[in-house]
Amino acid sequence: MDAFKKLTEGMIKENKPQFEVGDTVRVSVRIKEGDKERIQAFEGTVIAKKHGGIAETFTVRRTSYGVGVERVFPINSPFVEKVDVVRRGKVRRAKLFYLRERTGKAAKVKARV
Repeated sequence: MDAFKKLTEGMIKENKPQFEVGDTVRVSVRIKEGDKERIQAFEGTVIAKKHGGIAETFTVRRTSYGVGVERVFPINSPFVEKVDVVRRGKVRRAKLFYLRERTGKAAKVKARV
């Protein structure tokens, strides 16, 4: 085991959320405003998962007031409280970047039954 893995092995979450690309998820993020903290939900479609280990991230996309918004979340971050799967999606690709050019019904992902 190399030094980086040995250094970061305690920082990886034990109960990682189980979701795939194409799923609609609700990510509960801890937001700090001054001296107060609150939980804010960000709900959208997972369009990518990257890396592995401590640096594992996932990208969530949603449309807010007609504008596409994407956020990249580190899975092992202490600011990511929980990830709830709202709906499972049926996709045939690992990255769904083609959804960026689509709007309305064309941007929907079929549900997995």
